[in-house]
Parts: sequence; structure tokens; C-alpha cells
Amino acid sequence: MHRGSGLRFIANKIGLYLLIFWAAMTLNFIIPRLMPGNAASALMAKAQGKIPPAALKALEAAFGISTHQSPVQQYFSYLKNTLTGHLGISFTYFPVPVAQVIGEMLPWTLFLIGFATIIAFALGNLIGVYSAWRRGAALADALPVGFTVMSAMPYFWIALALLYVLGFTLNWFPIAHAYGGGVSLSFSLRTLGSILYHAALPAFSIVITSMGGWMMQMRNNLVSVLADDYVLLAQMKGLPEREIMQNYGARNALLPVLTSFAMSLGFVVGGAVLVEDVFNYPGIGFALVQAVSNSDYPLMQGIFLIIVSAVLVANFIVDLLYTFLDPRISRT
Repeated sequence: MHRGSGLRFIANKIGLYLLIFWAAMTLNFIIPRLMPGNAASALMAKAQGKIPPAALKALEAAFGISTHQSPVQQYFSYLKNTLTGHLGISFTYFPVPVAQVIGEMLPWTLFLIGFATIIAFALGNLIGVYSAWRRGAALADALPVGFTVMSAMPYFWIALALLYVLGFTLNWFPIAHAYGGGVSLSFSLRTLGSILYHAALPAFSIVITSMGGWMMQMRNNLVSVLADDYVLLAQMKGLPEREIMQNYGARNALLPVLTSFAMSLGFVVGGAVLVEDVFNYPGIGFALVQAVSNSDYPLMQGIFLIIVSAVLVANFIVDLLYTFLDPRISRT
């Protein structure tokens, strides 16, 4: 790949993603303002008279809402505040800033959803390789059917079933929260064990329902690759089956799957909303449910902005990977 064309391709991509990010920020500003009222008046309504009306102006100032500014002035103030990291005040967790709420809950989501996604990706691809390489055998042909049925089940339904059977009925696992009530957050084996113990059921519900998609994608890719001439040539040379499967089959079938994996990691920050809500897990998905139910516009805006940013970064990383892995792309 010519260095100049590669740099030009990357620069064009950066410009495109900056434009998309600006469009997402603009929509993030417009949509909540199309709703009736504002964050301060919604909090006043929920307070049912407990907050004196004189406090409304102070709340509007705290939430960054000014009735004396034009929409254009509000828009540029919003852009300035967002780009400088001031995402407003959450009134679900009032008076905690939105950035602090996201900063406290995002690590839990990255741990739970990221951990479950990596496990599902690894296991799904291993099973997909086995199912494609051994196709024709009873077990290999039965695996796609079983995993297709599992992937068709809603993951929140699996979460509810696991919660009832393993949590309520058998009492093998905790049914809520990210760690035990008597555990303080610290770098200790007791804390780590409690966190893993509480994450087991929600992580398993995500893994068991998402493995099927990875397995089917790898299986279909590998079946297509195994029909290529270079694989047939390797077989005619008498190379060991293990070497053919690893170096000629799975390696070439993995590239499209890696693209999907990078994309899925971009959506990790959004959390598994329903799973986190079912298990009362303090992640971004749980915070989003609370924000929607409480009409917490600043928190909703902050969470959506984080999700959009993560997806755009994941897309950009995928574009960079393809630039180096397939130089033809940079010439298109």
C-alpha cells in the first residue's frame, strides 16, 4: 500500500467519523428538547410540592438549562460543555454529575458484558470450527440446530429462568447486585470472588444466547473457505489435517468474524439493558432504564453519547485493521 494513499484514506475516515459524531451530538441535543418540559420542571413535578417553586431557577442553572438563551445559544453551550466533559447533572442521582454516574457504572458494564462477549466469541468460534470441519458427523450436524434454537431465545428470558431456578429455587447464586453487602470494594481475593460470584448468572445468560451467532458465522465462513482451491491443494499435498484446519481454514475464515467482534465490542458500553435490569446490576444498561423511567434527560444524553462514541471508535479500528490487512481497500 502506498504511504500517501494510506494516510489519505485514514484522514478521510477520520473526517467522516467526526462528521458522524457531530451529527450524533446534534441529535442528542434536539431530541430531548422536543419532549414537553425540561429536566428541572420534571424534577419539580416528581417532588410533588416538596421543593419550593423558588428553587426552579437554581435547578435550571444546575442542569445547564437557561430559558433566557436562544436555541442556537443553548446548542453552542451544549457543544462546549460536552466537549469539555460537562454532561450535566443527573436528577435520578441528584446532585451527582452525569459524568460521575457514568464513570462509576461503566466499569461494571465493561467487566460483565465485555467478559461475557469474549467468552461467547471464543467458545462459539471453537465450536463453529469443529462443526464445519467434522460436518457429516452426528454431533457436528446437531450443533447448528441446537445453537440456533438457543440464540433465538431472548436473553432476558434466559436470565429470568436462571434467576428463578438457580437463584430463588436452589439458592446457588445471588439474585441481585454486583457484590455482597458485607464486602467493601478493594483489591482482595474476597472482593474479587464476590464480584465473580454475582456476575456468574448474568454473564452465563448472555454467553448461552450469543454463542450461537458466533458459531454459525464461523461455521458458514469456514465451510466456504474449505471449498477454495488452496485448501484442496493442501489436502492433495498430504498436509496434516490439524495444520490445514488452523493455517488454511480457520485463519482465513476468522477475518470477517473479527470484524463482527470489533463491532460488538463497540456496543458493549451500552450494556445488556434487560439483563442488568433483571439482576439489578449497577451497569450502564441499568442506569439507562432508571434514566428513562425518571425522564432523566441529562443522563440519557450522556449514555447515548458514550454508546455512539464507542461504536464510532470500534468502526474506525475495524477500518484501520482492514487498511493494513487488505491494501486494496485503501485504493477504492
